[in-house]
Amino acid sequence: MDAPIASSIEEVDVLITLYADYHTHTIYSHGKGTIMDNVMAAKRKGLTEIAITDHGIRHLTFGVRKKNIVKMRQEIDNINEHCEGVKVLLGMECNIISTEGDIDMNDDIRKHLDILLVGYHMMVIPKSLRDAWNIYGLNYLDKFFSYNTEKVKEKNTIAIAKAIEKHKIDIITHPGARIPIDTTYVAQIAAKAGTALEINSHSSAMTAEHVKAAAKYGVQFVIDSDAHRPEDVGRLDNGLKIALEAGLDSNQIINAIK
Repeated sequence: MDAPIASSIEEVDVLITLYADYHTHTIYSHGKGTIMDNVMAAKRKGLTEIAITDHGIRHLTFGVRKKNIVKMRQEIDNINEHCEGVKVLLGMECNIISTEGDIDMNDDIRKHLDILLVGYHMMVIPKSLRDAWNIYGLNYLDKFFSYNTEKVKEKNTIAIAKAIEKHKIDIITHPGARIPIDTTYVAQIAAKAGTALEINSHSSAMTAEHVKAAAKYGVQFVIDSDAHRPEDVGRLDNGLKIALEAGLDSNQIINAIK
């Protein structure tokens, strides 16, 4: 077994060791491996916790099918009973589906989950036609034509903030990826709610400057792989580098050994 994931930068004399990867995908959405494939990959990397967080049910093409949620719960319970050394959590990476912060989650689904992640994705069935325009239409216009970027950024930010305030969210995934947001405002809301912001090792959206700005408000962070292949589970080096460049310590990262 490999040693637990760790990273250090001599200039700042900091060592951060991570024990968990809370953002991984499987064949239940559009990952390439099974739940057990991800679990065994985590174990080989020396991790002691992993979350299986496939896409929410309204994600076009890739969303988890409702009928599979109980099946996933049973599979994970069986793994936890028989596989020593790694604790497996069932989660979901849900989607924001309205500018009022609604997400594709209900109590019937939530009761099966151990952890709730929420991200802003562009290929999602929105709550209404108005939300389709405000969330997707405006962002596509801004992406290609720089259409009223500040207004679009404000709408995106408010939608995420309202989602945090409405729901008990553990982690906001890849904040700022694909869409512009005000990271510092989201950080303030997240800090009050006890929601962590993700430093995604697969995405460069949360730069060290973003992390520094967000950290001033006392928000917690999590470093995840966003793995879509078993071999990418536990690949956290990019996120660790950003965290260290931003001057974070273990107490500010929820999946770091304290």
